[in-house]
Amino acid sequence: MRILYQNKIILCAVISVVLMSILSGCSSNYGSPQTHAMQREDQRQEQVVIAISTEPSSLDPCQGWGHGNTPLIQSTLIKYNQEMHFENDLAVDYRLDGTGRTWTFELREDAAFTDGEAVTAEDVVFTFETAKAARASIDLTFLEKVEAVDDTTVTFLLSRPTSVFLNTIASVGIIPAHAYGADYGIHPIGSGPWKFVQWNPQEQLILEANEEYYGTVPSIKKVTIVFMAEDAAFAAVQAGQVDVALTAATLADKEIDGYHLARISSVDNRGFTLPVLPNEGTVTEGGYPIGNNVTCHLEIRQAVAYAINRELVAKAALNGFATPCYSENDGMPWNNPEVVIETNVDYAKKLLADAGWMDTDNDGIVEKNGIAAAFTVLYPSGDSVRQAVALAAAEQVEQIGICITVEGTSWDDLSKRMFSDAVMMGWGAANPYESYCLYHSNGAFQEDFYNPEGYQSEKTDHYLSAAMEALTTEQAYKNWRFAQWDGETGTCMKGNCPWVWIVNVDHLYYVRDGLEIGRQQRHPHGASLPLLQNLHEWRWT
Repeated sequence: MRILYQNKIILCAVISVVLMSILSGCSSNYGSPQTHAMQREDQRQEQVVIAISTEPSSLDPCQGWGHGNTPLIQSTLIKYNQEMHFENDLAVDYRLDGTGRTWTFELREDAAFTDGEAVTAEDVVFTFETAKAARASIDLTFLEKVEAVDDTTVTFLLSRPTSVFLNTIASVGIIPAHAYGADYGIHPIGSGPWKFVQWNPQEQLILEANEEYYGTVPSIKKVTIVFMAEDAAFAAVQAGQVDVALTAATLADKEIDGYHLARISSVDNRGFTLPVLPNEGTVTEGGYPIGNNVTCHLEIRQAVAYAINRELVAKAALNGFATPCYSENDGMPWNNPEVVIETNVDYAKKLLADAGWMDTDNDGIVEKNGIAAAFTVLYPSGDSVRQAVALAAAEQVEQIGICITVEGTSWDDLSKRMFSDAVMMGWGAANPYESYCLYHSNGAFQEDFYNPEGYQSEKTDHYLSAAMEALTTEQAYKNWRFAQWDGETGTCMKGNCPWVWIVNVDHLYYVRDGLEIGRQQRHPHGASLPLLQNLHEWRWT
């Protein structure tokens, strides 16, 4: 314990030295103390220091930088507003032809990269050709060809109608064809609201306002993003050394003088995947066992879903810093509000009893055909949030006679057992394509963590395919919603219930008083980079 205490002192001292050097800048040695104080205050009002836990591996959009969020340094053709609807960015107009395969974008003429070169259609072509060839986290398999008609017009030819095309390109930053090379990811040039200044891996990333930006130039002129774990960030807040810091639900109930807590709603969900097939000795292509003889029963899955009081889980596991979750996309424009269910323990017990599950030996666990209603839920070791949510849910399920054993393990072990054991997973995206990945039959039993439970349904596939092929956003959203619940069945918990959704975790940040971080979009999975989506709107008051 003494060694740990000494290490914590050393860590806080190092943080103090690093952050004080960041904040002090290059001030003059001349002038009165009052002048120096005024200069420091003016300087503070033009900069911000942000502590987050996740560091990017690259600042290259073709390698996934900004995917699902905003690339900050680069511009995108279109972007999301706070209501998750599309707005123009580099594009001033766009249209889809009658075949649903050809998109045409007209570009603004006043956009330039920070080296002074104009942004043209050729840069857009180069970006998407490079991104497709990279085969990183951006799925462009449906992109057949992209061409520049002239300097400000670009066309995309898709192999098939793909309604999520706009969702996909909304976070793909445009890179300069003339200045792209092997080191672009660590020294990027863009046309966005921020200019790259410096990146010290595992320490900090420094940006400054792009004064030549075609949009509204940020009022904050310098941004320093420091990368540190939540306990270290909390210590930095207590010492007054950062302006904004990501924090955990276990720390967010502390009041710190000079700061307030920002609580941001998210679609960052936590829930159980439940294998839907029995264990009949089959295995995946990788040789991992498939199926579970308890969770394969629909009444078991639905009983678990109805027995959980999500409000109580949020309170017990996360200090109340979460909201009940009912789907993979709560609150998003393509969500079906009819997926919401009410906690109903009596109904859960009735589901089990009607299906023949009875506690014949009075051990508190119901059985059927010699099989006890008991199964294991896995979570990645070290993830305290998933552990706490799983334990709180398991405790509530005990009252209906189902025993859930919560087990922490490595991601490697989890990836082998997730086809036969339940798993505490987490998803949440600003793209409805996630629903396709989670539920389409083509994704069953793949090793990408989307559909390890093996959910397959011809009806769901029909709705998901119709949503993907829709020629209008409205038609796409209609089919995304039908896939969840069409009035009779669907992927939701009152339908086929391959998932038991439990909570959407709030994203929590300590923010220095006087700093406005603007109206935040609903955050997707991961609490670090989503905070920065509207960084250009932040200001001191």
